[in-house]
Amino acid sequence: MVAIIKTSASLRNVLNYNENKLKQNVAKLIYAHGFGKDAENLGFSDKLRTFEKLNALNERTRLKTVHISLNFDLSEKLTQETLSKIAETYMQKIGFGSQPFLVYEHYDAAHPHLHLVSTTIQRDGRHINMRNIGRNQSEQARKEIEKEFMLKQAQGQKQIYELKPVNAQKIQYGKSETKRAITNVLDRILTVYKYGSLPELNAILKGYNIVADRGSENSRTYKAGGLVYRVLDEKGQKIGAPVKASAIYNRPTLKFLEGRFQQNFSEKQRHKLRLKNAIDYSFIQRPRQSLEELMNALSKERIQVVLRQNEKGIIYGVTYVDHETKCVFNGSDLGKQYSANQLQERLNNETAFTQQQSLKQDNVLSPGSTIQQQEKIASDSSPAYELWKELTANERDQTLATEFKREQFKKRKRKRLHQ
Repeated sequence: MVAIIKTSASLRNVLNYNENKLKQNVAKLIYAHGFGKDAENLGFSDKLRTFEKLNALNERTRLKTVHISLNFDLSEKLTQETLSKIAETYMQKIGFGSQPFLVYEHYDAAHPHLHLVSTTIQRDGRHINMRNIGRNQSEQARKEIEKEFMLKQAQGQKQIYELKPVNAQKIQYGKSETKRAITNVLDRILTVYKYGSLPELNAILKGYNIVADRGSENSRTYKAGGLVYRVLDEKGQKIGAPVKASAIYNRPTLKFLEGRFQQNFSEKQRHKLRLKNAIDYSFIQRPRQSLEELMNALSKERIQVVLRQNEKGIIYGVTYVDHETKCVFNGSDLGKQYSANQLQERLNNETAFTQQQSLKQDNVLSPGSTIQQQEKIASDSSPAYELWKELTANERDQTLATEFKREQFKKRKRKRLHQ
């Protein structure tokens, strides 16, 4: 079981999202706790008023609405009764047992999953602290519920505030309702990946036949700071009616994205080295490789190369999407030699990154090799060793700094013990 917890400032948006699923016959309200009525007898106004009365008791808290999804393995066939018990047990264990909450079963994805809606405001006006609730209470609840209900364990997966690795099916206009299809993809992308601009975000979205579009600079949408999402056909052409960002329940507007750009910029910097190492390692293995060979090699490291080309097919830009670290980088942001122009020169120039021809495949440096293994493989005079020294310089500096801090901490601790 995988749990995803989100908080929102808009109760209506969260409720409408689930209620619209009911109207589309892709969801069912299977359980209601703390409403004084059974689920089948609740109207929209009953649900809204119950939450609004509690929310009105606390004006200081901004994010009052909790939206949780519980996701189960594709192989698990669970009855509504069992799903209701799982939801109630989960809410009890994370501290929401006394709160009113709604449980919706959704049918719009291949795997079984629930959506739970509640409020953080208690009857005495105090709010439930959500800090680290995913890492602590929810993670513990997940493990206990998996054992109690004999569910497939989600071991090794990042559970809360981070979605599963992207597995959203590519949507096709006309085969699924546009707004719903776009929303499903955005839910799996926007808060998981670290992108620093609209083009970087679109490098991911285009893989799912979606694009975030501001329109031309002279358009009303662009001048008003608006944003729409469009469906793309198999040739990458925009088709169908655009969907306004403000019309989607979690409101992924330009203002929202700009906030993500700033937050993501600093968070993704530490992942640059892995990406650069993977690219350079590919050139060490195949100094004379083609662009297609490079892209295939990087894909094995879960790195996607997205090319930007003009109408004549000339490449003028490149973006790297690292699905392992969930980071997106424009080529030039990694360094000049990783930009589109320099990358093509490295691919076309047979002397670029020339290696000793006698260097055997089983002795090539690999991103996962230990420092001792790498030192044993490369001699001090080899070009590969010079490259290796550059690639690992940052790692050595970080390691030495960490060891120095630990030693200083130990000295201070010993000093306090002797005082």
